[in-house]
Amino acid sequence: MKDGAATPRDPLLPAGGIQIECIDAHTEGEPLRVILSGFDELRGDSVLGRRRDARERFDALRTGLMWEPRGHADMYGCIVVPPERPDSDLGVLFTHNAGYSTMCGHGVLAVARVAVEVGLVPCREPETHLVLDTPAGVVRARARVRDGRVTAVAFRNVPSWAAGLDLEVPVPGIGAVRCDLGFGGAFYAFVDAGALGLPLRPEAVGPLVEAGRAIKAAVQAHAPPHHPGEPDLSFLYGTIFTGPAVDPAHHSRHVCVFADGEVDRSPTGTGVSARLALLRARGRARIGQTLTFESIIGSRFRGRIVEEGRHFGLDTVVPEVEGRAFITARSRFLFDPADPFREGFLVR
Repeated sequence: MKDGAATPRDPLLPAGGIQIECIDAHTEGEPLRVILSGFDELRGDSVLGRRRDARERFDALRTGLMWEPRGHADMYGCIVVPPERPDSDLGVLFTHNAGYSTMCGHGVLAVARVAVEVGLVPCREPETHLVLDTPAGVVRARARVRDGRVTAVAFRNVPSWAAGLDLEVPVPGIGAVRCDLGFGGAFYAFVDAGALGLPLRPEAVGPLVEAGRAIKAAVQAHAPPHHPGEPDLSFLYGTIFTGPAVDPAHHSRHVCVFADGEVDRSPTGTGVSARLALLRARGRARIGQTLTFESIIGSRFRGRIVEEGRHFGLDTVVPEVEGRAFITARSRFLFDPADPFREGFLVR
């Protein structure tokens, strides 16, 4: 990552302060703050290694950028780092209110638009192809470009699979909950919202967060997921509640509660990937069949399975997810060493 000297020093920055340059965007309503410069170089030969270094040495910068007063409880970010493979364009390390994720679909869609439009990669029309190194593995994105602007992005995710079907987990305050576990770059517990009497609407976000947190904790305690290739990926990232779509032309609605009670405003790209793997395992999705998934605010991702395979001795699929991202701001954040709240805070 470039240091703060790569851009002019802001005259408002006190001596000993830090300035960080960002581009803010959203993907179907879900925010992404792309950190372009000012974050110290991260150590490590891989994105996973840099993820560990960020957690150990620079977590105060993460909280300062994700939490109040610069962010909010549902903020999401991306640190652009050097690629770990010679044929990759960028490395990406995703952040949120509780730490660092292993992959992020909405983040890939937004960072692809940012990378093309700010010149991190050469812009080519009608499509620009990007190869991204993520903590979960290599992700390939393609951005549709017209007159130098990105109109839509699709990405092919890491191999995804059904990690468990019809698991029953005791959840304090709720009772026995039936769920499926899926991996799409991160592990999720999928729960039928109707079985719990939870509507998938913005006005029900409080009960959804409460139930999502409780289910995540219970699954992690009673049936923790295991990634056969990388211990750092062996944890449950969130709970995804599923239910009927509002638009009958769409497949279903997703509401993802992840990290420390964050609610995804998009249908969740890694969640769509995991859901496709689960649907395939149940014989409910065909290769090449395009399904549309809604979010809590009605925004949409399109997903399809492009191929099947075997990885780590498991039956896997390669999902492709498509959505729209929009750039909302160019930001310069200043960290005053005298500011008692420079590392951020949350009021929930």
